[in-house]
Amino acid sequence: MNVPTEHLLVLAAALFALGVLGFFVRRNMIVVLMCIELMLNAAILTFLAASRLHSTPDHPSMEGPVFAIFVIAVAAAEAAVGLALIIAVYRLKQSVRTETLGEMGG
Repeated sequence: MNVPTEHLLVLAAALFALGVLGFFVRRNMIVVLMCIELMLNAAILTFLAASRLHSTPDHPSMEGPVFAIFVIAVAAAEAAVGLALIIAVYRLKQSVRTETLGEMGG
């Protein structure tokens, strides 16, 4: 069964919108990181759908999967650095709420 490309793009838009909504509404830093991951996954899905849309049976387009691999690498680095920052903030403030970041000015 072949899913139409338009459905993939609509799903990617919905995932990205859900990630943006969660990023702006939630106050927990771990949930904010998960929303960023959701937005990056939506971008990966968009790259793959666009690649499939622009490929032909004779010449498959490989730009989408290549970009997707780069986005996966960026997402892994973002998760590692983000979790390290969350641990550092938790050790300092004993909280992972985003309001505690505004009080860290020196």
